[in-house]
Amino acid sequence: MTASTRDIEKAAEVLRAGGLVALPTETVYGLGANAEDPAAVSRTFQVKGRPPSHPLIVHIAGAEHLHDWAEDVPATARLLAEHFWPGPLTLVLRRGRRVPLEATGGLETVAVRVPGHPVALALLSAFGGGVTAPSANRFGSVSPTTAEHVRAELGDAVDLVLDGGPCDVGVESTIVDTTGDAPSILRPGGVTREDLEAVLGRPIAVPSASRVRVPGQHPSHYAPRARVVLVEPGEAVAETERAQGLGHRVGVLLPPSLAGAPVAAHAVIPVPASTAAYARGLYGYLRELDRRGCDLIIASLPQEEGLGLAIANRLRRAAGPRPTA
Repeated sequence: MTASTRDIEKAAEVLRAGGLVALPTETVYGLGANAEDPAAVSRTFQVKGRPPSHPLIVHIAGAEHLHDWAEDVPATARLLAEHFWPGPLTLVLRRGRRVPLEATGGLETVAVRVPGHPVALALLSAFGGGVTAPSANRFGSVSPTTAEHVRAELGDAVDLVLDGGPCDVGVESTIVDTTGDAPSILRPGGVTREDLEAVLGRPIAVPSASRVRVPGQHPSHYAPRARVVLVEPGEAVAETERAQGLGHRVGVLLPPSLAGAPVAAHAVIPVPASTAAYARGLYGYLRELDRRGCDLIIASLPQEEGLGLAIANRLRRAAGPRPTA
């Protein structure tokens, strides 16, 4: 089902009234609120159980609106926006006066992007302003890539869910900090490092720590209910069978190098050889293994190039310590 024009108009009215709208983007479904309404933004944090110090991304209808939300936009940011918007790229910039501190976690920087989904763009155009839209799930858990995921997790806490079908990219946007001397990737995502470097004409760093807080930096994030254990690809079958023998209900994301290998497990999901297909399906796979009652998931990291870098980032966060807030 795809949202109709009437659905989009109703969603814009909900946003104007201070309500919350779950909207599809090409990455994941977002929990949308009027970016200029501090009360609505605060409700987003409450519904998600998200610490208010974690900044949100402001979604806008087009690059031509960027100067409404950010100040002193550098040439690097304009170049990246020209090449990758609409699309899964978020730029960290200096906060414009239009953005309340509730949306930035109290920071003087703001994260902005133009989503590459027709329903999201139609809603932003109909609404006529910016929309904060973190992933439409409980803080730290697996991001939703279908409207059904949103309804199952958040239920009546969302005033309206716009259905735009399954998300095409499946992992969150790449976040690039453009406020320093040189741009850097603060969160790998749907735009690859290689694509960014091709446009910039130089290498771009992916620091392990950042001076700027952005979404997705918590030690545990994107996590299913089952515990995630990372192993080398060649060890996936042996580790799965060992854990199964210890009494665990094991789900395994079977790497392409072991395609077709017999494995004694509670549930087996073969990983696609294409990293684009893997990224698109990753969160759905984790949710499916939870649904099938697994208490432990065995996974291995792909090569960290192209979208493999984003997949590896998400799996490491999923395997990390669970959040306490």
